[in-house]
Amino acid sequence: MRPQRRPSDLRKPLRTAGQNILRIKWLARLLAAIIPLALAAAATARQPATRQSARPMSRPIADVTPPTPTSYPAATATPPVTETNQQFLGAADQVLAQMSLIVDLPVKRPLKKSLRSRAQIRAYLLKEQKHGESKSQDYADEKSLEAFGLIPKGFALDSFMIDLLTEQVAGMYDPKAKEFYIADWIPIGDQRGVMAHEMTHALEDQSFHVERWMNAARSNDDAEMARDSVSEGSAMVAMIDYSLRDTHVSVRDLPDLAELVGSGAFMSMGQDPLLSKAPPYIRDSLVFPYLEGTTFTQEFLKAHTGWVDLHLLFENPPVSTQQIMHPALYLKGVKPADVGLPKWKRVVPKHWKLLEQNVMGEFGLQELLKQFIGEKRAEAISPAWSGDRYAVFEVKQTGETPIVYRLKLDNSLDAAKLFGEFSDALEKKYAARTQTESQPNFLEFQTASGGVFLRCIADECLDVESTSRATFDKIDRAIGWTPAPAAASSASSASISVPAPGRREETARASTAQPFVVQ
Repeated sequence: MRPQRRPSDLRKPLRTAGQNILRIKWLARLLAAIIPLALAAAATARQPATRQSARPMSRPIADVTPPTPTSYPAATATPPVTETNQQFLGAADQVLAQMSLIVDLPVKRPLKKSLRSRAQIRAYLLKEQKHGESKSQDYADEKSLEAFGLIPKGFALDSFMIDLLTEQVAGMYDPKAKEFYIADWIPIGDQRGVMAHEMTHALEDQSFHVERWMNAARSNDDAEMARDSVSEGSAMVAMIDYSLRDTHVSVRDLPDLAELVGSGAFMSMGQDPLLSKAPPYIRDSLVFPYLEGTTFTQEFLKAHTGWVDLHLLFENPPVSTQQIMHPALYLKGVKPADVGLPKWKRVVPKHWKLLEQNVMGEFGLQELLKQFIGEKRAEAISPAWSGDRYAVFEVKQTGETPIVYRLKLDNSLDAAKLFGEFSDALEKKYAARTQTESQPNFLEFQTASGGVFLRCIADECLDVESTSRATFDKIDRAIGWTPAPAAASSASSASISVPAPGRREETARASTAQPFVVQ
C-alpha cells in the first residue's frame, strides 16, 4: 500500500490516482538522520571512496551546499516562505541538472514546475481521489482490509489519508501532467533534498515511462508494490547521493543502509503526531517502498556498475516484495510460485459476492501475522513465503466477509511452522470462539461470523474464515486436496476450553509439537 499511485486492491487506500507522490516531511528528518551516520561510516571504510559515475562527467556538479541536519524544520514548524518564485524555478532547474548527472539520465524535455499552497495541495489530493477507483472498488478495498484485521472496522480511511497526505506532502511529481509541485510554506533551502527525490522521478519518467511501467503490474498487488519500491527506493538513494555529492562518496561506498534508514525512519515517524497514529499496517505500507526500496537499490547498485545500469531495473523489475526485502533473491532470479484459486461457481454459496482476489506477498503475510503474534515471530516465519493468492467475499445479508487465503511455503517443515504461528494468530483474532478442534495439520473453530479453518498439506497452507464446514470442504476439494479430517465428537469438543485473550490454549497448541502429517 502506498500513497504514490492509483488505488489498487488491498493497498489502494494508500494510493492516489496517477501520481508519484511523497513527500513527506519525515523524509527531511530521515535524511538529516542518515547523512551524518553515512559520512561517519564512509570515513571508516578501508578502501578509497570514489563516486561511481555512469559515464565521465563533461562538467562538474554545481557546488551547492546541501542543507545541514539542523536546517530541516521540526515536524510542527511551518516557516514563512522568503524565496521568490524565480528563485524556486532557478533552484529546481539547478537540482534537475545535478540529478541528471548523478543518476546518468538525460533531461529529454523541459519540466513544468510550480509552487502550491496547502489548500491547493489538499484540493489536488481530493480531485485525484475522486477520479481514482469507483466507489464500489473503494468499498471493496476497505472491507478487505477490515476482513484481514489490518484496519479497525469503521475506520475512516479516506478522510484519514487525505488529512495525512495534506500534512505530509512537501512536493510531488505528477507523471500525467509531467509537472513538479512543491509546497510553498517550506523554504527552498530545506526543499533541495526533496527536489532531488522528485527530480529523480521526473528523469526516470522521461526515460522509462513510469506510469505505463507501473500499470503493467496492476493485476498483482505484490508486484505493483515491488515496482513502487524500485521507483521510491531509487529516488531515495539518488537523494542521498545528492546530499553526499561534495564528499566524493556515494551510496555504493557505504555499508548496508538498512540499519541507518530503519532507525532514522522510526525516529522520524515517532515525531509526527498524525503518522504515528495510523494503524500499523497503514503506516508500514506507506513507508515500505522508501525504506525497503532504499536498501534494495543500494544492493542493486553495488552488484552492478552503478547508476549506468539503472535501466536494468525497469527492463527486468522485481516481481514481489520478497525480492525487495531480500535483494539476493532478485539478483539470483528467484521468483515466487504461481498459486491458484478455483473458479468459485458451485464452490462457494451463490450469495457470496467476490470483492477482491489478489496476492498478499511476503510483506503482506508479515504484516498480517504481526498484528496478532508480534513483530519478532512474524519476521521469523514470513521469509518462508513462496507464493499466495487470496479472495475476499461479502455476504450482503449479514455483512460478513469470508476469506480464502492459500499460501505456498519453501518446504513442508516451513508449512508446519507456519501452521503453528498462523493458528496462534487466528486464535488471537477470534478471541470469542467455541468448538475448537486442533490436529497436527488442521485447526477449526466456530465464531459468531461462522467457522474458521486452517489446514496445511506438504508445503501449502489454506486459511478459510467465516464459512461453514461444508463450504470449506468444497474449497478443499476444488484445489485438489484430499478430504480434511473429520470433526471430533461433540463431547471431545466440549472438553476444550477457550483461554482468556492473550493466553496460549495448550490443548490446541500442543499439536504443533507433533510431527507434521502430509495427507
